Amino acid sequence: MASAELRAIAFVSLILLHTQSLAFLHAIDGAEAHTDSVWSVLWTPQDAVFSASADGTVKQWTPTSGQISRSQPPHTLGIVSMSSADAKGGKVLWNTLEGLTCLWDLEDGEIKGRWESYVRGKEDNEEPAWSVSLHPSGETFAATGGSGNITIRSADPASFGARKSTLPSGRTKFGLCCKHSPDGTRVAMSSEAGQIYIFDLAAEKLLNTYTSHAMAVRSFTWSPDSQLLISASEDKRLIMHDVRYNASGSAGKPGSGAVATLTGHTSWALCADVSADGKYVLSGSSDKTMRVWDLGSRTSVSTIQDTGEVWSVAWRPKPAQHGSAGEFVSGGEDGVVRWWRSAGAG
Repeated sequence: MASAELRAIAFVSLILLHTQSLAFLHAIDGAEAHTDSVWSVLWTPQDAVFSASADGTVKQWTPTSGQISRSQPPHTLGIVSMSSADAKGGKVLWNTLEGLTCLWDLEDGEIKGRWESYVRGKEDNEEPAWSVSLHPSGETFAATGGSGNITIRSADPASFGARKSTLPSGRTKFGLCCKHSPDGTRVAMSSEAGQIYIFDLAAEKLLNTYTSHAMAVRSFTWSPDSQLLISASEDKRLIMHDVRYNASGSAGKPGSGAVATLTGHTSWALCADVSADGKYVLSGSSDKTMRVWDLGSRTSVSTIQDTGEVWSVAWRPKPAQHGSAGEFVSGGEDGVVRWWRSAGAG
């Protein structure tokens, strides 16, 4: 082989080594797999992991052992959305395929709320919920579905599900995902048509609409400081948005919308989560891989192969140890909850 070719190969290898600079190791699998796909995973500040599955169950796991610590009886249909808040000892909220929303109080282990959004004849005549998000305070939750709007409802056990307000997007495209910003001031919703809507909760108004994606946005994640939103789309891309509100509406920062595009997945990008220190974003895809992206350099720094489509990922919310990029949990097509750790983690 000619020396010029050898130099070219060495140069390409050096680039790959530089751009894929982190290694993540498979730590453990959950001791008992779900009987169907895992559609959502959470890792709470109390160091508990939760999984929600198409088999209709919600399970709580001990991360150090992969053992189930407690679970809820299965629902008839699968669970498509799950959210948590740390208020008053911790709460987990989930929603089923037909639109049954439940609130689990982690302090006493009791179900404190059930809202049957699919029941006809409700006074507010809302459609069944699809995606739900518990406000950081634990006092309200947001829901979206077929109308393409967001409904804010009470999370108080005494009035659980009572409508407090409706935030219209102005479009009738199905709402696939809604999530509150970590600071609790805004809520975002993504649609089947690829739009992302940002609402101000106090003013109950639409702040921004982003049309960065060409296909459905199934999931997104906020940065810990609530200034960035990273979306995951069926167009295979993740897009980083600057979502700081610019009241004047003028171009440029802040509030300038899409500021970076992360490409590398070869099929739908299904989920994303930002690390506690805000340095990395983790994504899962139907191409059976997970990728870790450096938000500073906006490049992929690790690719992790899984056995099937990866439907949900979650970083450990505690800051990583020195020399480590952190730990995360994943769930997907095969029903197994898996823990992964940086090669530098102890």
